[in-house]
Amino acid sequence: MDLSPEDALRVNVLLAGNLKAVRIDESRMTLHALSDRGEACIQLTPNCRDESYLRRVRETLSSHVLGSPGGYPVYLKRWTRMGQARDGILESLLLLGEPEAVVAVVNATGITDELARRAWWAVQTSDNARCMLQQEAVVKGQMGPVLAEFLVEFLPFEEEPRDQIRSVRLVLQESLVADAVREHLWEKGRHRNALQVGFLQAIPDDLPDALPPHPDKKQTQLVLEDLCASGNPFARQYLRLLGSAGQTFLATVERIMKKPSNQDVMVELMHAMAAYNRPLPLPGDVIGDIDTIAPSVDAMLNGADARNAAAGQALAALLQALPQARPKIHAMLSLAMLDEPVLNPVFSKTDAIGTVMRKKLKPVTDPIQTQISILSKH
Repeated sequence: MDLSPEDALRVNVLLAGNLKAVRIDESRMTLHALSDRGEACIQLTPNCRDESYLRRVRETLSSHVLGSPGGYPVYLKRWTRMGQARDGILESLLLLGEPEAVVAVVNATGITDELARRAWWAVQTSDNARCMLQQEAVVKGQMGPVLAEFLVEFLPFEEEPRDQIRSVRLVLQESLVADAVREHLWEKGRHRNALQVGFLQAIPDDLPDALPPHPDKKQTQLVLEDLCASGNPFARQYLRLLGSAGQTFLATVERIMKKPSNQDVMVELMHAMAAYNRPLPLPGDVIGDIDTIAPSVDAMLNGADARNAAAGQALAALLQALPQARPKIHAMLSLAMLDEPVLNPVFSKTDAIGTVMRKKLKPVTDPIQTQISILSKH
């Protein structure tokens, strides 16, 4: 059975124009179209059950756009959510009136600012906004601030801490939000610390409420001036931690670690720690047990297990310049070896959240807090 005569005529008239995007409001049985001339709306007049009729409408769109009424599911299965849709079909996918086709577009690496505008007109969800803000072309385009504003406004309704963290991390890019908005998000993070994890991931060296540098910073900087000038990564990271930004980063990590709401917060916190310490040329072995970190660090400090000869020489030079700082250097390397795998021995055995989770995590978090205190002790 075909579309009703009036719908068939109006849909074909629309398709004959220069369409940019199509969306279908299933609850109201209306088809909306975006073109160079603005927006158009068709009130559908079904001649069968709504569900079957909407399928026919989408088959009509697919036949015109892709050349086959069954073309859409093929593209959907191959490309949706994979970020691999061919750039040449992105515009076509926005004409199918199908939310999942829009998802394929927002995940595509070839999305442009203009395509982001059309996709956002078609389907406005926080997931779609986050996907698009992962693309540089969108972040630097006109849609970047629009999507960031939406995510900030939607943040109070975001239930999953992982999504809250991703939203904050993404809106802090490229000054997409004003300083006042950034300060507001930081303050909200005092009560919902998942938000501050987003800050750690996005702007680890530019956190609000900066603390003063470590008292040893000034003298240490003089001692390590030549090593830093020569590009010694260990010396640079050590000074980074002693500086105002580093002390603020450590304090924020410690504060979040005292009361994470669920496992996602801890996982993302470990990701932030790993990213912060990525400049250090550490051994490539993944540490999956917190108890193995100290022996691994001792081996490095004793001249073994460095990533390569150059890394070993750089670390030895730092120790030679600051022999009295060995405990702090040990703490720096211990924190640098943290990542999600250190949580696996706990999270593989429990799905607890809140207070119970925090209690089970103490064998992991207590040693981490000890290392932080060594580096932040005044």
